[in-house]
Amino acid sequence: MKPSIVAFFLLFASCGLRAQAPVWQPSPGHTQVPIWPGVPPDAKQSPGAEIVTTTLNDRLVAGRPWTYISNVSQPTLTVYSPKGKNTGAAVVVFPGGGYQILAIDLEGTEVCDWLTSAGITCVLLKYRVPNSGPSWDQLCGCDRTTKSSMPLEDAQRTLGLVRFHAAEWHIDPHKIGVLGFSAGGHLVAALSTHFDRRLYRAVDAADQESCRPDFAVALYPGHLWIDYHKFELNPQIRVTRNTPPTLLLQAENDNVDDVNNSLVYYRALKNAGVPVEMHLYPEGRHAFGLRPTKLPVTGWPRLVETWLQTIAMISP
Repeated sequence: MKPSIVAFFLLFASCGLRAQAPVWQPSPGHTQVPIWPGVPPDAKQSPGAEIVTTTLNDRLVAGRPWTYISNVSQPTLTVYSPKGKNTGAAVVVFPGGGYQILAIDLEGTEVCDWLTSAGITCVLLKYRVPNSGPSWDQLCGCDRTTKSSMPLEDAQRTLGLVRFHAAEWHIDPHKIGVLGFSAGGHLVAALSTHFDRRLYRAVDAADQESCRPDFAVALYPGHLWIDYHKFELNPQIRVTRNTPPTLLLQAENDNVDDVNNSLVYYRALKNAGVPVEMHLYPEGRHAFGLRPTKLPVTGWPRLVETWLQTIAMISP
């Protein structure tokens, strides 16, 4: 991601906003659970306390404000069970925000509302952000010196936890996927290509479970196209034939993460023989979430449901 894009997120997170509660809480009836039993691996001192902020009228999406979290140092998951019919499938959701913030409602709880209405368990991951400092590498979402990635560690841990608790949460352990936006889309690709070994020392039985997603959905992903002079995939994303089936969605006029991020990843998946489907829309720009507008791009949830039927994750 270009430095200018990082600046965009920081500016976006500082203008025309009002602070809310110091720690994010899910809606009544849902409980967020720490994903680590103790201090998370590679933990670093946060620049401040966790803060929840809601945008004002000059930063609306589809005519509505949105809420984000900053300074997340204690990652959690929140399980949203299906409303009515249960397909057995589950999706772990990674909100976006440039690895600086998490758009927790626009690309989080609102996604869970859709998934649960379709009979799919939603597991919302509040992963660690920001990962800043002199050694932070925006391209890999990791520390430049140690190559440790706190968001990827959190994602690996969460996939193991979901499989470990699959029976308790009424989930089919062979139908667990991931869905992410922007930086969360990069996290989808990172987890899809870094599941053969944990980046951290195992802490309990959940870490003995596979952290490979059974399917992956990336919307307007970033950090995948890294050379603005060459059409090359981020070398940290090592696609193999074992990378899970993937669906890519993006607007061609994305003003933050160029559409080449989806295109270069699509090519790599195709060359590796991975089942992949991609939908590109002329308009939509960036961070549209799933709030309905007059633009066709906001109809993407129906495409995902159809695709999940195609790959036999849910029934028609």
